[in-house]
Amino acid sequence: MQRLIRPKVSMATILLVDENPLRASLRQSILERAVPDVVRVSEPAEALCLVESVEFARTLRLVITGNHLTGITGPEFVSELRARMPRVPVLVLMNNEEKQAKENAQPGVSYSYANSPEELRATVDDLLNKTTRQSA
Repeated sequence: MQRLIRPKVSMATILLVDENPLRASLRQSILERAVPDVVRVSEPAEALCLVESVEFARTLRLVITGNHLTGITGPEFVSELRARMPRVPVLVLMNNEEKQAKENAQPGVSYSYANSPEELRATVDDLLNKTTRQSA
């Protein structure tokens, strides 16, 4: 798990699950403009362990993952995650060939083909704003 040490500006955390270190680092940099506390893990099992922590779960506002993970499929991971954290939105980043995954969509799970930093930031901002309005 890699976490950038910063003073707490916000009580919101984004959990980024990405096995590719270069892509994960780029996405983390983009996301830290929206929420300063981005926790990056490379293993789905590590993400599932993290959300079991009451302290971590308290500030978790969004989980971002891909549809292809080692040892578990994207839909299986999302199901496991939703069983533990049913109220936290999940954003699955996909490529254009993965359209069939949207057919099996679960409540609280969004799918995106966000390819540019601006698209990713806008999608994350929309999800975080939606979550804030629902919890208010």
